[in-house]
Amino acid sequence: MSAPRSGPLPDVPPPPAPAPLPDPLRDPWIAPMRQALGEAARAPGTGDVPVGAVVLSADGTVLGTGHNEREATGDPTAHAEVLALRAAARTVGEWRLTGCTLVVTLEPCTMCAGALVLSRVDRVVYGARDAKAGAAGSLWDVVRDRRLNHRPEVITGVLEAECAALLTTFFRDR
Repeated sequence: MSAPRSGPLPDVPPPPAPAPLPDPLRDPWIAPMRQALGEAARAPGTGDVPVGAVVLSADGTVLGTGHNEREATGDPTAHAEVLALRAAARTVGEWRLTGCTLVVTLEPCTMCAGALVLSRVDRVVYGARDAKAGAAGSLWDVVRDRRLNHRPEVITGVLEAECAALLTTFFRDR
């Protein structure tokens, strides 16, 4: 038996942190969220809050895009989600967007959550949570309210830090 070692232990660096495992729910939505972030980046040019949205068909084809345009147009309903849903409905030729997914940088508000339910989208994917006005799980949960006739799937937190940083920078600079 050897004697116990005395004195300080040599500096040994800790093992590297394991790479994060892929998240099967979020990974397919990274590219569309990057497109939504690109849309969001267009909004501050007119003084609008940087929120962007993309509507995808079941096969991933982009049907409509939008970014906030309330300041630019003076229209209180010109939220990114509503504009993207309108564009998608024009593309498919009807208001029912069954089979579609809306990808948006910020959790939808009550108006937009209502529009998602009424348009029959199958899924909403969002980046940053909105603790003050979110209606897809944060403050309210309109999209999953069992009293409504349609409830889309909700996937949260896709590129959350990037989506939140865009908003933080916008409001800090104002």
